[in-house]
Amino acid sequence: MRLLNLSVIAALALGSCASKKDVPATAGVESWITNGDRSALLEKQKTPLHFSTAMNNNINIVVDDQQRYQTMDGFGYTLTGGSASLMNGLPAAEKKAMLKEIFSTAGNGIGISYLRLSVGASDLSAETFTYNEMPAGQTDPELKNFSIEKEMKDLVPMLKEIIAINPKLRIMGSPWTAPTWMKDNQAYRGGSLKPEYYQAYAKYFVKYIEAMKAQGIIIDAVTIQNEPLHPGNNPSMYMTPQDQANFIKTALGPVFKAAGIKTKIIIYDHNADRPDYPITILNDPEANQYIDGSAFHLYGGQISALSKVHEAFPNKNLYFTEQWVGGPGNFAEDLKWHVSTLMTGAPRNWSKTVLEWNLAADPQYRPFTPDGGCTSCLGAITIDGKTWSKNIAYYSIGHTSKFVSPGSVRIASNQNDKIQNVAYQTPEGKLVLVTMNNSPETQTFNIKYNGQVVSTTLAAGSAGTYTWNSKTRAK
Repeated sequence: MRLLNLSVIAALALGSCASKKDVPATAGVESWITNGDRSALLEKQKTPLHFSTAMNNNINIVVDDQQRYQTMDGFGYTLTGGSASLMNGLPAAEKKAMLKEIFSTAGNGIGISYLRLSVGASDLSAETFTYNEMPAGQTDPELKNFSIEKEMKDLVPMLKEIIAINPKLRIMGSPWTAPTWMKDNQAYRGGSLKPEYYQAYAKYFVKYIEAMKAQGIIIDAVTIQNEPLHPGNNPSMYMTPQDQANFIKTALGPVFKAAGIKTKIIIYDHNADRPDYPITILNDPEANQYIDGSAFHLYGGQISALSKVHEAFPNKNLYFTEQWVGGPGNFAEDLKWHVSTLMTGAPRNWSKTVLEWNLAADPQYRPFTPDGGCTSCLGAITIDGKTWSKNIAYYSIGHTSKFVSPGSVRIASNQNDKIQNVAYQTPEGKLVLVTMNNSPETQTFNIKYNGQVVSTTLAAGSAGTYTWNSKTRAK
């Protein structure tokens, strides 16, 4: 046996160590595409892309994981009582497959991680109700008749099945109205909460949180009132910012504290045209101490209004909690607007969530309450008897929810008029770039990361999600 020179052995050993330590990862960039003409629907592309050190003259979307912003809580929908009833009515095997596809990331699953619930009925319930209604002329300030029995048929069973699939799911509760005996008009629609019932209504929230917890359902956050400046829904309740501040500082905050409730208190929950509403409440130091953040919809105003609230109170969180798709919808135009405005726009303006309204409806957009319910709200899915199908909100949310798990952090990426985008780093170290070609033409652009580029092409009006490992390097 021939003996090797010790210096040669040392060199070989060093080379071996270097090859294990220093050879860069060359795994490609994976991508998923949805086209406005439906020719691709959240479709994984077969051929991975690869980073290169060769530069070109394409548009550059520069991703910088050294600049970090808010941590994301999740993406999803409002699970209305009507949605739960329709979903629970599917045949067992079909329901199981549907829930897995919506709430798991396995296979084609989109991994929904956040749900908003109505506390009592919403306008997409079959009937109006609260958890503590009384006969006309009677009151119940001790809440002796409080009960979530109406939710035990569909909503609670559905949530239990969903949580079994995704135990980390976060849930927000939002009331459309207080019990009618607490209101100055004693009706489901409109009216305001009487100050003498502030304490009772605060305890109503506590009883709701505790009743759901007894069913194994943790309410992570509550908003004070869905759309407090829109008393036209059925049900609904009008609440000024001054009223909301008074309710929080004199009742809800202290009652939560006394009861040991850790559920987050979130204010406003209405349109971006009134950033002054949450700012007014947050300017009250007595109310401010109990508030986690503010929630927004976008039926009015600009998504940039969220940043105005962040700039005024950078230590408070922001949530985007509702946006409808009007049926029957226009898939191409709705895809473009929802991805560019909500899925990229809301997180770029500090929102920790993006939630669409609503999860499920039937082909006639039912159920909805009479005289003030939404008669044309297109669900993320349509349930037609024993079958279900996917609509635009399934794909607009899915382009992010499948890839950006809770705990992911938004990171820097430069905005571009043609390619709207937002970037994240997941807890596992994956980088995710969600894009929308807002232009009328096909666009070829670069994803630039750590001085290297991947070139890719998106058709006009197409959404694309790109993922790669943060250690990925050029071949």
